[in-house]
Amino acid sequence: MRQLIAGNWKMNGLAASLDQIDALARALSAKAPHTDVLVCPPATLLQRAAMRGQGAFAVGGQDCHAMAAGAFTGDVSAPMLADAGATAVILGHSERRQGHGETDALVNAKVCSAWRAGLLSVICVGETEAEREEGRALDVVAGQLAGSVPDAATGDITAIAYEPVWAIGAGKTPSMQDIASMHRHIRAQLAGRFGLNSERIRILYGGSVKPSNARDILALEGVDGALVGGASLKAAEFLAIIEAAQRRS
Repeated sequence: MRQLIAGNWKMNGLAASLDQIDALARALSAKAPHTDVLVCPPATLLQRAAMRGQGAFAVGGQDCHAMAAGAFTGDVSAPMLADAGATAVILGHSERRQGHGETDALVNAKVCSAWRAGLLSVICVGETEAEREEGRALDVVAGQLAGSVPDAATGDITAIAYEPVWAIGAGKTPSMQDIASMHRHIRAQLAGRFGLNSERIRILYGGSVKPSNARDILALEGVDGALVGGASLKAAEFLAIIEAAQRRS
């Protein structure tokens, strides 16, 4: 199974940032990676990023509405993302769950909408620092998986991103043992629910992934890629993480 390295630009990037897209496209076109690469820029840059990607990497959205169209001022639908050139979308990120009050049920509905539009859904799960300290991390993630992942999930249309909330943007990372343990737990949850259909669902790690730790993280058994935040904004740093995945492949 090819690893997936996905970059989440979050609310960063103006037209000038497209030079990083150009640099990434040139580098990946010159040497086709043995991994799948996905870049999720802000919606304002999505179409231009898709055009400049030149097939060197896939482009995705950072969120979508559960409805395909309607009176939802300021929202972006899954068909709109697909129309702009996206092939994937990040859903259920902790910043959406916490800052926008998104529930598992809402994430589930968004995933179904994304699938109808032909998009791969990268579904995010993860515990807070308090939940981990209370010994509830495994239960919290299991609950998010149960509520956020629809019954029709397969590897062709679904990836899971484990992002411990306390590590995102904080420069912190769990121990390699903790990452591996959680990925085994997620795999067991998926296998128990989906059986053989779960085997191709990739489980990514996210949370302060950077060139200095990517190789160790991506070498762990059960880690099928990474969801990268800040380090994906600079082509050189993102390429270093992609190269770390290449070495495992």
